[in-house]
Amino acid sequence: MTELEILKSALSHFAQLPGDEFDLSEGCWKIREYKKGDIYNPLGSICRYLGFTLEGYFRAYLINKKGEEVNIFLFPPGQPVVTYKSFIHESPCEFNTVAMTDARAICITLADLHRLFRKSHAWERFGRLMAEKAFDIAVDRAESFVFKSAEQRYLELIQRKPDIIEHIPLYHISSYLGIAGPSLSGIRKRISGR
Repeated sequence: MTELEILKSALSHFAQLPGDEFDLSEGCWKIREYKKGDIYNPLGSICRYLGFTLEGYFRAYLINKKGEEVNIFLFPPGQPVVTYKSFIHESPCEFNTVAMTDARAICITLADLHRLFRKSHAWERFGRLMAEKAFDIAVDRAESFVFKSAEQRYLELIQRKPDIIEHIPLYHISSYLGIAGPSLSGIRKRISGR
């Protein structure tokens, strides 16, 4: 399958976007390649692209008061990569988004999305569903820190993204889950002993 065919299938599944409606977007998508450590969107800049990760992993992180990087979002293959608030409002981003591995994403600009929204109700539906998904992710993330233990957050992550452990260093996973490195090792040891 070509990159556009992969995307077409994903958007059909996600937003029930018909093939002929997807075809309206064919000239809008650009494939962008990133080496490990390359910046997708830097702190303080406006996020210009909504991307769909074809290969590799991205992370969004901020730097806390102690000067430590804290991962707030992970973007695995087959998922959108975007600083959504910055992208939609065309406002400066409050964190960095970088490639954690060599990565490829197929990207579209906000201007192209707006043109598609004006042409097609199916694309408007896609936009609404993306907004709903972004909201759900943010709320789920916040609630997980309030209502779930560190072990529950880890188990949930590996259930949703089982291969993530093979591709991302544990210190990044610890940071994302809000768990100190030794605590994550203890959790993993307890789980493997079950």
